[in-house]
Amino acid sequence: MNAPSPEPIGRFRFMDAQPVNLDGLAVEDARLGLIAFDSPDDPAPSLVLGPEGAVVEMDSRPAAAFDVLDEFIARHGLDLDVAAEAMALDDVAFARMVVDPQTPRAEVLRLAAGMTPAKLARGLSLLRPVELGMAMTKLRARRTPSNQAHVTNRSDDPLLLAADAATAAAFGFREIETTVPVLGDAPSNAVAVSIGAAVGAPGVLVQCSVEEAAELEMGMRGLVSYAETVSLYGTEQVFVDGDDTPWSKAFLTSGYASRGIKMRVTSGGGAEALMGAAEGRSMFYLEARCVALARAIGAQGVQNGGIDSAAVAGSVPGGVRSLMAENVMVMARNLEACTGNDALMSESDVRRTSRTLPILLAGSDFVCSGFGSIQRYDNMFGPSQWNAEDIDDFLVIQRDWGVDGGLRTAGERQVARLRTRAVVAVRAVYRHLGLGDFTDEWAAQAVDAAGSKDVPAADLMTPLVAARIIRETGLTMLDVVTALYETGFEEEAGRILALLKARVAGDYLQTAAIFDESFRVLSLVTDPNDYAGPGTGYFPTADRQADIDAVRQQRSVDDLLVEQAGYRSGALRAVGTAGQGADPREVVIGVSPAVGREVWLTLSGLTVVEALGELLAGMEEEGCVGRVVRVNGTIDLGLIGLTAARLSGSGIGIGMQGKGTALIHRRDLPPLANLELYSVAPSVDASLYRRLGVNAGRHAKGATPEPTRNPYSDEAIEARYHTKVVALVDIERRCSDPDRGVEELEVDR
Repeated sequence: MNAPSPEPIGRFRFMDAQPVNLDGLAVEDARLGLIAFDSPDDPAPSLVLGPEGAVVEMDSRPAAAFDVLDEFIARHGLDLDVAAEAMALDDVAFARMVVDPQTPRAEVLRLAAGMTPAKLARGLSLLRPVELGMAMTKLRARRTPSNQAHVTNRSDDPLLLAADAATAAAFGFREIETTVPVLGDAPSNAVAVSIGAAVGAPGVLVQCSVEEAAELEMGMRGLVSYAETVSLYGTEQVFVDGDDTPWSKAFLTSGYASRGIKMRVTSGGGAEALMGAAEGRSMFYLEARCVALARAIGAQGVQNGGIDSAAVAGSVPGGVRSLMAENVMVMARNLEACTGNDALMSESDVRRTSRTLPILLAGSDFVCSGFGSIQRYDNMFGPSQWNAEDIDDFLVIQRDWGVDGGLRTAGERQVARLRTRAVVAVRAVYRHLGLGDFTDEWAAQAVDAAGSKDVPAADLMTPLVAARIIRETGLTMLDVVTALYETGFEEEAGRILALLKARVAGDYLQTAAIFDESFRVLSLVTDPNDYAGPGTGYFPTADRQADIDAVRQQRSVDDLLVEQAGYRSGALRAVGTAGQGADPREVVIGVSPAVGREVWLTLSGLTVVEALGELLAGMEEEGCVGRVVRVNGTIDLGLIGLTAARLSGSGIGIGMQGKGTALIHRRDLPPLANLELYSVAPSVDASLYRRLGVNAGRHAKGATPEPTRNPYSDEAIEARYHTKVVALVDIERRCSDPDRGVEELEVDR
């Protein structure tokens, strides 16, 4: 019998407790499909045409052995006019063309169209991570990046759905995807989200993700405007398991298009391994088959990059790189790329950020195929890679890098107004159409709610009844438009009607189409990506850059002055010029030029009067006398403290800046020396200021007190406070005036 394993040492116990170690990481196993690139069973690229131009061999498989995927791709997925040239191209040469800014995007697309799945996979697998970013910047279809939101909740609450959809639109999402925990609620959810989206902004497209036939029916009634849950897989067995074939998917694709509904397909590396039918092939090769199928069946775009199986791909070496390479492959096939980042891939914030950041920096048609704009617990797709908890982080990352991830900051008042209007609109429409009534309490909770847990007044039967009535009466979006108009919501009625008209025109069925807020279609046709190296391609306009930069947390010097003025007090007054002290028990506190003029609050949250009160009280505990002066000629803490010490009868002084940094100085020391220093102002509380006063008193009496240590914090103190410090220093410099000398201050405690 084996002895039990010894307990890990402390360092490894600590490491084991970190979030990243909740992730399941797999040993590479080609047999199970747990391999990102280059499985031993991946076929060698090949393409042989017969005498009449038909494909007789593709990727080392003769036509007689083709499965249904091979058959469909061979018939419909290859440009045979360019195939000979493309297949003969060296893999490294093609990879360099993909990255090279001087090779036009159109040339890469022309060659990729003639490549078999194995050929395209082998070339793109050579790209390093930074090169994938370059490729994505160049190859994406639409010039202007965008983003998609998930708006769902556990209750299928129509009021909360509408409020959250309006919020998502306000934050800049141009597509909103909803789904249901209860299938029967789907029509109600579609109506509620459509109304909320129309309140939030013009031209936002809406999807309700459910079973394909039900989704198509809602589309035909105009209740939704796009679809993306048409799944493709890289092996025949998984298609068979799903009662599907490439032909049935092509038929469904044409069904959406014929009704003016934008549609993209969904695939993603790891799906076949998850379903036990990877046939020993690499995830990237199987995804290459899916993307070739997407092109062949006539879809305008692909949602890929792992999606529900992102964690499977992320579990193997190089898996995250393969997820991004999948997205680049879609772009190389000249399709809209909705680049995953929807399913939560990791419990580690570092890992999930590393998965998304390269795509955000490069830009994509849709950076996320489902950013959970609602809280994680309300996301009925499962937690997204990014959720409402992360919106501020995402906005700040955009600002950090100066890139457009499709989102913008929305102010609290704006969002409150939109949420209120969305809730009122849904109440009015549901009442007008006989779908349901909502109490005032329910409505008020939905406006204020951060999530469904904040709406206990919701009646779970209401959406179910509303959805049944919608189905049974054949209600269409035109009925909703009429109801909006007749209940006083003319603007929203016009916005939804404009979307319905656009379906007749069909312009937004072009590859990578979205509407901007002026209802202009931005697509491969109207807004083509023109990146050709530095200085070209998409740059945010000045207005858009201002949107990106203006996060709600930013503060100016003027903002800080307003904040400080709120703490202005008459308890600190100048009473004349400061003189030399003679009392050997006297300790002088010198403060910086802005204290008591423009600066009244320290970084720790104590007012300067409170901090001075604690310092003086500490001296008095030691039987010493305190005096406060303002040193107007410098903002340097060492010189302030030294000036105070030289005025002090004991030769001991304290220097304190308005931000709260403080030290003990002695008259015979150099300016940069000191006896004790509190350098981390945000962490200095009242007890520490009192302790500094005590120690200053002990120094004045000739004792050698134990120095007080700076309190330790593992928080990002610099990130939190340095911008405020810059503003405070600027205010101090403005107040600095050597001609004013040193002033005596009186403090009321």
